[in-house]
Amino acid sequence: MPNALVLGAGIMGLSTAWGLSRAGWSVTVVEQDEIPNPRGSSVDDHRLIRHAYGAQAGYMRMVDAAYAAWDTLFADIGERPYVQTGVLSVAAGPAGWLGESRTALRQGGYPCEDLDPASLTVRYPMLHPTGIGDALVMAQGGVLLARRIVAALARHLATRGVTFLRARAVEADPARARLVLEDGGTLEADLLVLAAGPWAPRFLPGLATRVVPSRQIIVYLEPPPAWQAAWQAAPMLLDLSEEGGFYAVPPVAGTPLKIGDHRFSRSGDANDPREATAAEAEEILALARPRLADAGAYRVLNARACYYDVEAAERFVVEPLGDKSFVMSGFSGHGFKFGAVLGRAVAAAAGNPALAAALPAWAAGEAAPAPGLLPEV
Repeated sequence: MPNALVLGAGIMGLSTAWGLSRAGWSVTVVEQDEIPNPRGSSVDDHRLIRHAYGAQAGYMRMVDAAYAAWDTLFADIGERPYVQTGVLSVAAGPAGWLGESRTALRQGGYPCEDLDPASLTVRYPMLHPTGIGDALVMAQGGVLLARRIVAALARHLATRGVTFLRARAVEADPARARLVLEDGGTLEADLLVLAAGPWAPRFLPGLATRVVPSRQIIVYLEPPPAWQAAWQAAPMLLDLSEEGGFYAVPPVAGTPLKIGDHRFSRSGDANDPREATAAEAEEILALARPRLADAGAYRVLNARACYYDVEAAERFVVEPLGDKSFVMSGFSGHGFKFGAVLGRAVAAAAGNPALAAALPAWAAGEAAPAPGLLPEV
């Protein structure tokens, strides 16, 4: 039985371990912290999945494969940590990302509905319509309960015989599929997958010129009593203001209302504390307040930082490193939804030079998947 090392137990590392284990590999996952890692990019209450992707039609189409892969993964772990909410996108006008999404969705045959500001207010009275000139609603889309998924997948992998080693790697040798650990020990296998999130550029100098850590702030809110029911029934909100848009995740499955920033800071160190400063939280709140009816009545529950690994064009870096290794990086805040399908694809490409060569362009949203890259998906 071939053996594989996976560095990182976020959604990419665990999904790849899942794919490799299903494909008959013996897998060891190396993680520097507990699982779920509270410092990991994957670990929060929720991550979003939706088809709207601006002009990036490759990723729009990849969402179909992502849903199919999640169905397989959920069947394996024996639970379905997903809540369908739909998607509401709003903007000042029909140009830009919203308009590009509308065009791509309709060309792709994905149903979506236009809303004018008056209709928006009637349907979503907790939102203030000032500044909204265009809105688009899609019933498909929802919330992946990220922390639950990571924890359940790790438990499932342990039952499949996947080994988990808590250790900090300090060096990677892709040519030999080898890791050097902080305590001086080494690990070597037939295959190495580097899925270390915002820490990945430390292991690959060439990657550091393409992918940077990005400190992102999220704020958790309690809506006022008048709007709690409306938010619980609300779709995810993508507000595309030119001044700096934000997204809002409705309070599903016992989680709080969450808001975050669409913009990337492209700064910080992945080892920094995850507590957000008052100034960082206020910057996000300032983006959201104009959109919230009775904004002053919302109570701030908490604010924290997470770290993305950001690629300049927001395209995923999923590439072979010679014959014995792969890197998975550059997920730029939108990778979680594709974790299951990317893990299956890397497993399919392992040991298959033709699929390994086809993998990067597909993962970057630039090509259709090669036959065999998405087994049983």
